Amino acid sequence: MKQWLDSVTEAMPELVIRTEEPMSKHTTFRIGGAAEVFAAPDARELPQLLAMAKGADVPVTVIGNGSNLLVGDRGIAGLVIEIGERMSEVRIEGTILVAGAGALLSKAAQTAAAAGLGDLEFAAGIPGSVGGAVVMNAGAYGGEMKDVLQSVKVLTEEGELLILTTEELELGYRHSCVPERKYIVVEATMELSAKPEEEIRAYMAELRAKRVEKQPLEYPSAGSTFKRPEGYFAGKLIMDAGLRGYTVGGAQVSEKHCGFVINKGDATAADVRQLMQDVHDRVKEQFDVELEPEVKMIGSF
Repeated sequence: MKQWLDSVTEAMPELVIRTEEPMSKHTTFRIGGAAEVFAAPDARELPQLLAMAKGADVPVTVIGNGSNLLVGDRGIAGLVIEIGERMSEVRIEGTILVAGAGALLSKAAQTAAAAGLGDLEFAAGIPGSVGGAVVMNAGAYGGEMKDVLQSVKVLTEEGELLILTTEELELGYRHSCVPERKYIVVEATMELSAKPEEEIRAYMAELRAKRVEKQPLEYPSAGSTFKRPEGYFAGKLIMDAGLRGYTVGGAQVSEKHCGFVINKGDATAADVRQLMQDVHDRVKEQFDVELEPEVKMIGSF
């Protein structure tokens, strides 16, 4: 690995690259062991870095803002690539917004608002990156990425750049074809509509107030822990199963919103995983409903 690292550093002297990087610094859960190698490339470095990893059989894990991840306590072997700040440009072209995959969704929404462009208000409080939001068709308060996306630029495993339409992305509830096809989102183009800025800001403030009132924003979490089962609400099922405040180690079912699992301060990935399993089993036993995780688990537990 050292020889490979040396060759990468020589080929890309400006690349941000570190060894044994704590993944707790890169997830909103504030949990996770170390990445063997961690890199944060820009759009120009990304294809070259992927090619060098593939050529040396170095396993690659790609992350965004880490807002939907639970990383195992024993960390991640190989290379972790963070699509982040160095791929975060946001620009406006008329009613079109183009955002790098590493841009925060909240930044994209604020940029749109400042330009008098609406339809992204739902995204202002979602903590993820644009790339991550595309991957899982993120949504909130009646809005989803599929409502605003026009096209997405992705990088294939072979290093080829493709531009995909929303139809080609196969967007559904918290789903796209990106993970199955092992694409990496590079950039997203969104078609928005002109609205008075004060109207956009007022709606964003209204949604923010709802979040503050109903969600445990004061604790580290990965947002909604389980997907919404058809015909039900995950949070209500968990509450009705008597699991409000249920705790395993430092992990807890939020007393404020049972759809959230929170890190009370010293939770391990093992705590969270066990708690999620317990919740799944209790809800299945009491209501015969299968809760499917919305949180993605990666690394070694």
